[in-house]
Amino acid sequence: MVNVDTVYQRVLALANKEQRGYITPQEFNLFANQAQQEIFEQYFYDLNQQARIPGNEYVHSDVDDMLEEKLQIFEKEDTAATILSYTPFPVGFYELPDYIYRVNKIQFGNTDCEILKTKDFNDCLNGGPLTRPNNNRPIANVRDNIMRVIGGTTLLPTTPITPTSLIYFKKPGGINPASVNPDVAWGYFVVGGKALYDTSTNKTFHFELHPSEETELVYKILKYAGVSMKRGDITSAGQGMEAAQVQQEKQ
Repeated sequence: MVNVDTVYQRVLALANKEQRGYITPQEFNLFANQAQQEIFEQYFYDLNQQARIPGNEYVHSDVDDMLEEKLQIFEKEDTAATILSYTPFPVGFYELPDYIYRVNKIQFGNTDCEILKTKDFNDCLNGGPLTRPNNNRPIANVRDNIMRVIGGTTLLPTTPITPTSLIYFKKPGGINPASVNPDVAWGYFVVGGKALYDTSTNKTFHFELHPSEETELVYKILKYAGVSMKRGDITSAGQGMEAAQVQQEKQ
């Protein structure tokens, strides 16, 4: 978790240097969620890139291991009972809930379903007895946010089945000690025309990111704020600090 007030105060300090400008709480909250989503999505691109580079024996300094650690925050599992509550589309297929960002693994019993592209999935369904799926070799496909899982038995070949487990990466949101909220929010109340930080659990929701992302969040939000205020100096400052941070991470 990254404290939302810490990030906001650092952004304000940088933006207000030499009276460059003020970022309202409403603007900050919009920029904060955009920055968090951008950092989260970049993890998957970075993992793909790092997969081509040999790692090292030190876990604490291996980039691939660090990325996996950051992603573990978002890796969740829905069991069959939860999957059955998904919207059926049609019977036997399920529409994935909005909180799912990317499916990682689909299981039926102790077997991992083979997740196939649509063409391969259809070819497998239409194949001969040796290639068709069964309950010991189930196949799955996710298309247009619809999850299709097919198994089969001697009596019921190629029949839809309900997975016993769906492992996925959830979308990042805002968190606080009391609940989960889809958006990061710097909560506040107004006194004398000034916004003051409100720690109430129904108003403030912190970043759902690894603590190491605090600095990058500040730089990204500062960059967005500069664009919004049409202040090229603030945008350039944010971009420059962000680029330096990324370069340091990739060395």
